[in-house]
Amino acid sequence: MIELLIVMVILGLLASLVAPKFFNKLSTAERGIAKTQMAAFETALDTYRLDLGSYPKNLEDLRTGSSPRWDGPYLPKNVPLDPWGNPYIYTIPGIDGRSYDLKSYGEDGKEGGEEANEDIVHQ
Repeated sequence: MIELLIVMVILGLLASLVAPKFFNKLSTAERGIAKTQMAAFETALDTYRLDLGSYPKNLEDLRTGSSPRWDGPYLPKNVPLDPWGNPYIYTIPGIDGRSYDLKSYGEDGKEGGEEANEDIVHQ
């Protein structure tokens, strides 16, 4: 019985050392997924603009269109949510003279924040 208790303590210590690094990598991976999805949006948005002469009013317009020049869909699937289950924030026109802004509010889904909650802004 004591041997089993010793093994459980050792496993607990190992888990306490490994778990923080694992969860940090998970957060890094989610942020990477968000950046990759936003890069795909950028390509679709630019192609839409080349075909129609302006950027769409919202991201859903990349999937459907009624203009004779519309040559979509510009995304292969429906517009995904960010890795935390929140919609991406797309505003047109963007601030500081940009054509549009595209961002995710991070894990907390609220503007601002630090670390995992930090906003991800695609520029």
